[in-house]
Amino acid sequence: MRNGIVYSIVVPLYNEELVTCESYRRLKKIMDSTRESYEIIFVNDGSKDKTREIAEMICRNDENVKLINFSRNFGHQAAITAGMDLASGDAVVVIDADLQDPPEVILKMIEKWKEGYEVVYGKRTKREGETFFKKFTSKMYYRLLKSMTSVDIPVDTGDFRLIDRKVCDALVSLSEKNRYVRGLVSWVGYKQTSVEFERQERFAGDTKYPLKKMIKLAFDGITALSYKPLVFAGYFGGSTFLVGMISMFAGIVKSLIRKTEILNLGLIMSTTIMMFGIMLGSIGIMGQYIGRIFDESKGRPIYIIDSTINYGRLDKKYKAC
Repeated sequence: MRNGIVYSIVVPLYNEELVTCESYRRLKKIMDSTRESYEIIFVNDGSKDKTREIAEMICRNDENVKLINFSRNFGHQAAITAGMDLASGDAVVVIDADLQDPPEVILKMIEKWKEGYEVVYGKRTKREGETFFKKFTSKMYYRLLKSMTSVDIPVDTGDFRLIDRKVCDALVSLSEKNRYVRGLVSWVGYKQTSVEFERQERFAGDTKYPLKKMIKLAFDGITALSYKPLVFAGYFGGSTFLVGMISMFAGIVKSLIRKTEILNLGLIMSTTIMMFGIMLGSIGIMGQYIGRIFDESKGRPIYIIDSTINYGRLDKKYKAC
């Protein structure tokens, strides 16, 4: 046990002024009921509203609450990473502040952890307050990702989970920049299980994962854990080339039989468009991987900490990780 803390609750915050207090209240109630030591780690991911001020006020009134302030917005996965990097507990729980994932489920996760499981992830059986489009695309994405990787990534799960200290240490040792934490948790292995729950509507405010961020997260997940898109691009290119050759040969034979021009404008245009489509699609897929290689080669930190509260000697110091 490090610093005598049993549980570390990591809560990323980005423009969550409407939910921060309620999230703290419910988490505190749940964690106090365990009668064991804990810390709540708020990670302010460059919020532009009053989230930072509210979190600082909570920290001043409760020494069990710690705050990490980023120098700017580095993203949800970076915020989770920072919380795990600075967590001291024997078990680390990651949960969003919007209360869609009920804090009460943490008690069920703790039960599973005490049974010997080293990763306990929350599995959604129902999703309230979400559009049909988001539910459908999420369902399809998780199943696509599972089919494309050799890692057993559970479907219908997010970042809400409990991990053992040894799992947290293993994740901290990974230095890749474009992180897909839920995938990395599956990649490191260990004894894993799930607890089921119904996801609730947001307590207040708007989602911090619009379509643009969801697409980026999806690409991060696929490129971080699978190279099959590159293989598919090669197969698709070869197959389309073969189809094109057959079509061209058929067109030539047809023209000879009918005694018409072999090379007509329609055949040339369709073949050209088809080949350009294959080339641009393949280049786009390769570009996703090359871009991530470029990010890794820079050696920049995953995040930069502006200041901390209730971390003792680290407080008010600048830190890059």
